[in-house]
Amino acid sequence: MARSLSVTRRMSSPRRSPATSRSCCDCRSAMYRDVSRSRAGSASSVAPDSLRKRRMRKRSLTLLLLAAIALGGPVAAADLNKTLRVSFPIAETGFDPAPVGDIYSQYVNRAIFDPLYRYDYLARPYKIVPNAAAAMPQITPDGKTWTIKIKPGIYFADDPAFNGKKRELTAADYVYSWKRVIDPKMRSNNIQVFDGKIVGAEPIVAAAKASGKFDYDAPMEGLEATDRYTIRLKLNFPSYELMADLTTSPTAAVAREVVEKYGDENGWTMANPVGTGPYRLKEWRRAQKIVLEANPGFRAETFPESSAPEDREIMARMRGKKLPLIGRIEISIIEESNPRLLAFQSGELDYLTLPSDMTTNVLGPDNKLRPELAKQGIVLARGVQPAITYTYFNMDDPVVGGYTKEKVALRRAISMSYNVDEEIRVLRQGQGEPATQPIPPNVGGYDPKLAGSLKHDVAAAKALLDRFGYVDKDGDGWRDLPDGRPLKLMMGSDPSATQRQYDELWQRSLASIGIRVEFVKQKWPDLLKMARYGQLQMWFLGNINTTPEGFGFMSLLYGPHSGFANLARFNLPEFNQLYEQAQKLPDGPQRTQIFRKMSELVNAYAPWLLHAYRHENVLVQPWVLGYKHTVFDWHPWRYYDIDLERRRAVPK
Repeated sequence: MARSLSVTRRMSSPRRSPATSRSCCDCRSAMYRDVSRSRAGSASSVAPDSLRKRRMRKRSLTLLLLAAIALGGPVAAADLNKTLRVSFPIAETGFDPAPVGDIYSQYVNRAIFDPLYRYDYLARPYKIVPNAAAAMPQITPDGKTWTIKIKPGIYFADDPAFNGKKRELTAADYVYSWKRVIDPKMRSNNIQVFDGKIVGAEPIVAAAKASGKFDYDAPMEGLEATDRYTIRLKLNFPSYELMADLTTSPTAAVAREVVEKYGDENGWTMANPVGTGPYRLKEWRRAQKIVLEANPGFRAETFPESSAPEDREIMARMRGKKLPLIGRIEISIIEESNPRLLAFQSGELDYLTLPSDMTTNVLGPDNKLRPELAKQGIVLARGVQPAITYTYFNMDDPVVGGYTKEKVALRRAISMSYNVDEEIRVLRQGQGEPATQPIPPNVGGYDPKLAGSLKHDVAAAKALLDRFGYVDKDGDGWRDLPDGRPLKLMMGSDPSATQRQYDELWQRSLASIGIRVEFVKQKWPDLLKMARYGQLQMWFLGNINTTPEGFGFMSLLYGPHSGFANLARFNLPEFNQLYEQAQKLPDGPQRTQIFRKMSELVNAYAPWLLHAYRHENVLVQPWVLGYKHTVFDWHPWRYYDIDLERRRAVPK
C-alpha cells in the first residue's frame, strides 16, 4: 500500500470548477427537450435567418450535450429485455452499507452504492482507479492528510425521501456516511475501517456512548467537507490499508434524508437502499429473492479499456459499450448445493460459484471441466479465494471461553480432535488446503513459512483433557468439566444439507475424545445476529477479503472490536498491542513479522480453529459476455452482457 500512496499523489489532478461542471449538467437535462423540438419542426417553413440561427443553436446544443456526457450525465444504456440470473447459497441480511457484514448483502450493495474508488475490472495486477472520485487522493508526505475530490453531476436514484427533487451526491454525503460507520449505535461490522484513525473522532464517539446518540452535526477536525465536492480526511497515523478500504461498499455514500426517513431504532435502512450506483432495488422477498433494476439516472460510463493480450476477445465484444448493459438482475436464494447446480445445468442460472461438494459432478481429476460441459461452451474460472474458514469459540462463554490454562487446553483439545484433512478431502472434494494462520494466501501479510501448530491428533487431545481434569466423573461415557458438571458444547449451524455434513464430522470428531455437542439450528442471518450479541458458544463460518490488503483479517480478533467484527470476543492485551503497532506500518517484512507473532498467539490461545483456504470454481454460461474472473470484485454486474439469441438457442 505504500506504493499506492505515492502513486496517488502523482496522479492527482487540479480541481475542476464545480460551478462550471454543474451548469453543464443543468444544460444537458434541458437540451434533450430542445433537440427533440427542433427535430419536430419543418425546415422549409422557417425563414433563412431563423434556420441559420436554429442550425447554429442546434450545433451548440450538440456540443454541450457531448460535453455533458463527458462529465458523466445519465445516459440510458441498459436493455430491460435482458435479465441476469444469479444464485446465493446463503440469505442476505439487508442493504445498508455501513452496518452490513455478510458478503452476500455486500455484493448487492456494490451494485447500488458508490464507493469513491474501485478496482480496474480488467487490469492485472489489480489497480485502484477513481469511481465516484474525480481523481486519486492528494496525500501529504506524512500520509496523514487526504484530500479527495468527487465528480460533480452524480445523482442518487429517485426516492420519496427527496420530495420529488433530483439529489446530487456531495462530499457531505461521504462525511455523514463515514460517521455512521463509527457511530456506536450502528454496531457496524466495518468499524475497523475508521476506528481510531480520524483526528477528533474519539471525544464524539465517547459522548455518543455516554448519551446513546451520535452528534452528526458536531465538527470533527479529521473529517469534513471543505466545499461541495471536496473531502478532507486527517488521520492520527498513516493508514496504509485505507486506500483499499475506500474501494469497498461500507465506505460508500448514503443520503442523510434516506436514513432519517427509513431508519429503524438502530438507524439502519436495510430495506430501503438508495444509492448512486448502476442498479437500484426493485423487489426483495427476504431469504428468497432479490431483484435489481438498472438505475435510469446512472451517469454515463463505458466498458473499461485494456490493451492486454488476454483481454483481446473481451474487448472485441465490449469496447465502447455503455454501462450497465443488463436491465434486470434476479438473485435467488438456493441454500442446497444440488438444486443450485441443477439450475445452472438447465440454463436457469447464468453463472455459478460451484459448491465444493458438487466438484466431482463437474470437474475431472485434473480439475478441468468434464468434456460434455466444455462442448456446451461453458467456461470455468478457477483460483484460490482470499478467504479463510474457521470455527470460533466465544471467549466470554463460561464453558469454552477464558484465558486460564485449563480453558486454553479445552479449546486446543477440541481443535485437535477435528479432522481438517478429512473435511478438505471428503466434504470439499479436494477444493482447499489447510489454513495455517488467520491471513489467507494471495493477500498482503500472508507468511508462507508459518506452519500452524494444531494438527489432528486424537491421542494428544485426550491426554490434554485428562491432564486438566476434563474426565468422565459420573461414568456415563462422556467427559465432564473439572468441577463435575456435564461438559456439552453448543454450536451454531444452519439447516442446509451441506452444513449437516459438517455437523456429522464435528459429532464424530468430538465423540472420539468423549465430548458431547448439540447444534443450535437457525437460518444464517439469525446466527449472525446471535453471534454479534455473544449468544453463540461456537460457530463455523468464513471471511473473504474484497481487497488485496490482508490486515482486515487481524481486525476480526482485535479486542475493542468485540461484538462487531470480532465475533469470538477475543481480547488479549498482547495481541491488541501488536495489532495497533501493525496498523501503523506499510505492508512489508516488519509488519509481516508482527503478523507472525499475532498468528502464533492465535494458535496458542485457540480462539479460532482454522479450517481451510478455499479453492474457487466459477462456471459461466456461453451467452454471458464481458465476464472476467476477479477475486476482489465479485459479481461486478455492471460489466456483464447477455447474448439473448444464444441463450434462446439452448434446448429447454
